[in-house]
Parts: sequence; C-alpha cells; structure tokens
Amino acid sequence: MKRPESCSQLLARHFAARRHLVVGRDTDLTRIPASVAPGAEPGERVVEFNRAIVAATAELAVAYKPNAAFYEALGEDGFRVLTETVAIVRAEAPGAAVILDAKRADIGSTNVGYVSAAFERLGADAITVHPYLGGEALEPFLERTDKLVFVLARTSNPGAGEFQDLSTDGVPLYRHVARAVANEWNAAGNCGLVVGATYPDELRAVRGDIPASMPILIPGAGAQGGDVAAVVAANREAGSDAYLINASRSILYASSGEDFAAAAQAAAAALDAEIRRAGD
Repeated sequence: MKRPESCSQLLARHFAARRHLVVGRDTDLTRIPASVAPGAEPGERVVEFNRAIVAATAELAVAYKPNAAFYEALGEDGFRVLTETVAIVRAEAPGAAVILDAKRADIGSTNVGYVSAAFERLGADAITVHPYLGGEALEPFLERTDKLVFVLARTSNPGAGEFQDLSTDGVPLYRHVARAVANEWNAAGNCGLVVGATYPDELRAVRGDIPASMPILIPGAGAQGGDVAAVVAANREAGSDAYLINASRSILYASSGEDFAAAAQAAAAALDAEIRRAGD
C-alpha cells in the first residue's frame, strides 16, 4: 500500500510531536517466550510474537526496525515472515514507519534487486545501507524519493573505530561519510545517517556536519548501554529534532513470561519517557 506522503514527511510529523522511539524487530526464535504459539512452526511463532509486540507498543513507536538477518535465519520461510511482520505494522500501527535494517549496498545492478525486494515486495519505508561503494552505486536507492536511505556513518559496536575513525586530511572517515551524504547524495532530501548511541561525542560531531533536518537513526540504546540524555543533548545543541532512538532487546525481551507484551509496553514507555525528559 502506497503512503500518501514520503517517509521523510511522515517522520517530520512525529519529530514535531516530540516522538522519537523506534522499536527494533530483531526477533530471535530462541528468546521467544514459551507461551507464544506453543507447538506451532518456528515462522508462525515469530509472527505471533511480533504481532503481540507491535500491538503493545503501537501508541509509542515512531517506527519499527526489523533486522533482515533474523528473518533470513529462518530459511525459506523467512521472507514470508518478514512480509507478514511489515503487514502487521501497517495494520496495528499505520502511522509508524518500517525501517528495514539490511545494510545493503553493491554495484548498481545488484542494488536494483535490493530496492525491489525492500520497497516493492516488502513495502518498507526506509532501509539501511553502507557507503563503501560510493554514491554512484547507491543511485537505485537514492532515486526512490518517497523512501528514506539511512547510510552507516558511525556504528554502535565496540570495534567500529577500526576503519571508521581512520583520519583523512585530519578528519575521521565517518565524518567524511556524513558530509558526502549531506552535501552530495541528498539531492532529493531522502537521506539519513546511522550513528550509534554508544558514541555521543561522534554523534555530536556528525550532527554539526549535516543539516538539522536530516534524520539520524541511533541504535544502541537499551541493551547496548547508549546514553539517551547525551544523545538527545547532541541533537538539541545543533537545533535538531530529527533523530530516531532505537531499542530492540531491552523492549522485546523485557520478560520471558506470559506477561512479555505488557513488559515490552512498559519498557517502551519508560524509554519514551526518558527521551522526553532529556528533551525538556
């Protein structure tokens, strides 16, 4: 179903309402509570778990971010489960965006296939990509002006700096990426960046390199220990409200019991409240 507005416009409305929470859909079959569809096939258990989590958090989430790897791990049934998960978001949380966390990018002809799978077959509103092949290779993504393309800049993992911090002309590589995305790749206004919550100083540097209106997807809150207050401050200091704070495991697996959906709702509400307090 085609939206009446672009993903950028959709998120801008949320930002204006001080809504910034993203719920990851990193559904690990081994962590689904035993009470969810016991005896059903693995794919059905994932679908039912996702359905319960989305229903519980629909009033809080600006977006849902399914990580493609967890669905690919299901084998031949994975694409169906991912498609159903997107459909659940559309039905239960129609005002929320779907960000496919796939970290795609290849030569242009291969990217045409990635674009078709993500945007036509799945119906995602946005996708994560990596910048290593350059802007020319990403043109099939960038041409989709109704979608958002989140380019990895400074990731949340402990070893992120191995390449991302390499200095060129006295500037770390992640800042060169951010500047290229903002100044060269964003002609249609449909680019964003990925910067981890675990690196607030680097986030502050990136935020200063790009327009205040360019959204930053910020994973690493929750289980990875990102500093929410520092993340919000880095954006506010630059006069920006265009940020998305993602948590996955801390919400999805807030309880392993039959109360898992209520616990997920409480965890999402707590993080949303923390984000709002930090913005006051």
